[in-house]
Amino acid sequence: MVAITNFVVLVITTLFAASAAVLLDWIFLQAMFRLMRPATAKPIAAPTFKSELVHGTRQIARHFSPAAARR
Repeated sequence: MVAITNFVVLVITTLFAASAAVLLDWIFLQAMFRLMRPATAKPIAAPTFKSELVHGTRQIARHFSPAAARR
């Protein structure tokens, strides 16, 4: 009877520790995402693609193209 009681206490303690660990992980994850948010005064607008980005992407694509490997 004492062995069964000790086993039940061990199981309950393990479940409590596991649930506390999951809860702390969730709290730390939420805090991390809130700290990673940029500190801006106005909301962030949708990203706009400028011609410099497209021009740079074309240069990179030309640099790594199969024709550039033959040069």
